[in-house]
Amino acid sequence: MARVGLTPERLTQAGAELADEVGFDQVTVSALARRFDVKVASLYSHVKNSQDLRTRIALLALTELADRAADALAGRSGKEALAALANVYRDYAREHPGRYAAAQLRLDPQTAAASAGVRHAQMTRALLRGYDLTEPDQTHAVRLLGSVFHGYVSLEMGGGFSHSAPDTDDTWTRILDALDTLLRNWPAPPTDPRG
Repeated sequence: MARVGLTPERLTQAGAELADEVGFDQVTVSALARRFDVKVASLYSHVKNSQDLRTRIALLALTELADRAADALAGRSGKEALAALANVYRDYAREHPGRYAAAQLRLDPQTAAASAGVRHAQMTRALLRGYDLTEPDQTHAVRLLGSVFHGYVSLEMGGGFSHSAPDTDDTWTRILDALDTLLRNWPAPPTDPRG
């Protein structure tokens, strides 16, 4: 109904806020309709279904993350760029846990190719060129960084590190130091034993 000024963009933004409040897995068209105090059917002219809504939230989160990363990386290289990128992901996850979860949503290939996820990969690869990594090592390193950033953030958010010292910020700093050392000393590919 026009009285509430519903648009796909407004519903996506409200869905993202709801994800941060209650968790991404709890976001549905029905939950959003309750938030706007409208009938579910009135939202279907703006979003197809809950999966469409969740995809829109994922795309919003990927764009927000890419914009933050671009700002953080500007003028930086090496370890400084590595730390800036890592901190963007960690800070975003802390500020927007539901959106961060949305950014992990598996997208179909066409949607993924048109998303800001491409910018994430480009920025990470640009960072890695500063470490003189080329293919296929760049791809291996992109996967390593994604695994470490997401793994640490997920464990930290889930309380996995809250029961022991040292402080998680200290560990985070040490991890970034270790990643920088690894990237500067990337191992040579194994030799083919067949000759």
